[in-house]
This record gives sequence, structure tokens and C-alpha cells, in this order.
Amino acid sequence: MKLLQKNYLPFLALPLLAGGLLFASAAQGGAQDYQPLSASVRGVLHRAVSDQAVSGSVFGSQQEADVWLEGMSHHLKKRFPDTDTRMDFLNTVHYEAKRAGLDPQMVLGLIEVESGFRKYAVSSAGARGYMQVMPFWIKEIGAKGHNLFHLRTNLRYGCIILRHYLDMENGELYRALGRYNGSLGKPEYPNLVRAAWHKYRDTARRADTFRIKQPATG
Repeated sequence: MKLLQKNYLPFLALPLLAGGLLFASAAQGGAQDYQPLSASVRGVLHRAVSDQAVSGSVFGSQQEADVWLEGMSHHLKKRFPDTDTRMDFLNTVHYEAKRAGLDPQMVLGLIEVESGFRKYAVSSAGARGYMQVMPFWIKEIGAKGHNLFHLRTNLRYGCIILRHYLDMENGELYRALGRYNGSLGKPEYPNLVRAAWHKYRDTARRADTFRIKQPATG
């Protein structure tokens, strides 16, 4: 279940030795347990979530971007009927996932399970937004004024925290997802995310095969 991509945040590979980051899930809410972070871990994660606008594309080419966006858009038309909103969402997911060294298709699967692509989803434990981020993490690793219902902010927090858990678990996605959801050791949540992830992954593979087979023009 290996999904690690090129790491766009090299400092996240540093050992993170202190307590976990716990989230509530709108779909699979587990027991939440706040644990303080050490100053060093807090500093690393604070730098990682610095709220900077998307600075560029991590697609290899415009053709690659067009094919991927079209393939993923097929799944999300009912969730985001407006084309511009859907493309903004997908571009931001792809950028933030790659920035954190994650598979964008896996992040889409996690969002599907966590919030059902509901921007303003709030769990019974108070987790917010697409990736169900707990508000106390704004104080813990963020900055005053961060809005967890803001698309880029929510995705950046969620992706950075999952990256942190992957590093803690030496790349073991099953355990990292359990930590993210607060259900470590239970199979239900990781299996749901994996099933949703594979749906998007298979679409991406078909789209990439189509892209490669297209004759060059010009």
C-alpha cells in the first residue's frame, strides 16, 4: 500500500518525536485524544501549514493536467456542479497532496470518506471541512485567522497531518490512517479509504494510459 511521492516538503522527513494529531471524521468518527506537541514538532508543522497561495503547478505538462483533471472531474460532477468550482477544488487537492508527498487520488478517497466532499461538514466532535480538521490545531500549529472551512487551508492542514502520521509510521498507510481518524488498530476506516482511493487511482491510470497513447501534434 505504498503511496509516497516525491516529497515537496523535505523538512517533514525529520523525525517527529512527540504526540499525535487527532481528527474527528464526519463519516467514521473515532475517539479523540488531544496530546501536546513538543516545540520542535510544533515548529516543523507550523512551517508546513503556512498559508501561502498555490505558487504553481506540479503537473508535468499541460496535457497531463488536462487529462487528470478531466478524469477526476467525471467522479465529482454531482458533488460540484459548477465547473470552475470543481476545477479549483481538484487543482488544489492535487497541489496540496503533491506538496506533502501524498497520492492525490488517495487524498480524494479520504475526503470522500471523511466529509463526502462537503465543504462545511462538522462532525459530532467538532472536526471541520473537507478533511475534517479539529479546530484546536489552529492554535497548536497554525496562525490566528486560519479558517478551516477555507479550501486551501483545510487541505493543507489535512495533508500535512497525514504526512506527519506516515512519517511516524514509517510509510505504513494503514496505521497512519488509523491515527488520522482516531481509530488506530481498527480496519473499517482504512479499508473504506483504500476502496475509495482505488476508484480514483484506477481512473487516473486509465487517463494516463490514454494520454501516453495520444500521437504528438505540431
